[in-house]
Amino acid sequence: MNPEKMRSTYGKLIYMLQDSQMSEVQEMLNFKCVKPIKTVYNILEAANGLEVLQDELVETATMEILDEGRRRHEVQTDIKKKERAIEYLARKYARRDLDSEVIRQCLYSIGDNNSFLRTNRDPCDKMIKYLKKYFDPKVPEKDFSLSIQSGREGARLSHGHEKQYQYVLQSLSLWREVLNDMFKLWTMSETDLLDENTPYRLRDTGQGLNRVQVAAPRVSRMMHTILHRAQQKVGCWVGSSVIHLGDHNVPNSLMFIDKYTQIYRILLPIVSTISKIDELTQPSLGRYIDDAFQSHEHAKKMILSDFFRHGFDGSGADNFFDAGSCIDGRLTSAWNWCSQLEKKSYFPLFLLTGFMGFDGQF
Repeated sequence: MNPEKMRSTYGKLIYMLQDSQMSEVQEMLNFKCVKPIKTVYNILEAANGLEVLQDELVETATMEILDEGRRRHEVQTDIKKKERAIEYLARKYARRDLDSEVIRQCLYSIGDNNSFLRTNRDPCDKMIKYLKKYFDPKVPEKDFSLSIQSGREGARLSHGHEKQYQYVLQSLSLWREVLNDMFKLWTMSETDLLDENTPYRLRDTGQGLNRVQVAAPRVSRMMHTILHRAQQKVGCWVGSSVIHLGDHNVPNSLMFIDKYTQIYRILLPIVSTISKIDELTQPSLGRYIDDAFQSHEHAKKMILSDFFRHGFDGSGADNFFDAGSCIDGRLTSAWNWCSQLEKKSYFPLFLLTGFMGFDGQF
């Protein structure tokens, strides 16, 4: 379950396993290729070792250690503390039916999830923070209104400043909730895809032949639960609540997961650029920013206001069913904004802060 293998090795493996679930293939093989995925909980439960997860040191043993803005000796101290916690837990709970190495693997796995959350979920938190810091929810600042009008600058929605502010906030909040539960969604996605009672149909969806699997009950239920949670969190809801799954937009739950694993690829370069603009302090760069953007803060607002307007304007498709304000259409609009970044007046700021693309390493 490695997101980086999503569009290559992992996707091919899932489709191969999906075909192996066909009755005629199973008759020919005389065995099943699919087994339930092993989770930390299942492994520890089978060995009567769930008490490991209740230990207070688990938090220390699985924490992610960041070096940003910290001294080297502080980072080294945390690394040693984490290593000691892992070894202590491995020794404390090891026994005949629960090997110490298995306990280490379980702790490393939880740590991997924490790392995933930092990389994927935290950019959503930072963008929400930027939205609340630089924009008033009701009163637009001169030159930085978030209002959009259908038919102007590619927009397909019409929202005033206040409505667009809420629309962006709820979209980012929803993405954050999805990414927070991504591993759970991923597990459910695999279960739906490999369910031998829900076969797929090969159809031309307008983007080539795709495996359309109409029934994805586990992912659908979980996604509606997440949507409801996000709606309660932000209060009012602007736009459509339609979740595409099992149609020509999102043919199956593999495509659904793939779509939402792209969120950090969109947001992380923006967050990185905004955070690094203040580091452009050389005299020549300072003069350039003052001449072209008035100030460093003005440059940040220019980038953010444009993204909050046209990354959430319903663009990116020929009709409202494929884009618009539906749950998946919000991502379509964001990707459409990414495709036009090179034409923006502030694009040099992205290059000056190390931007290489929305599909690279950040």
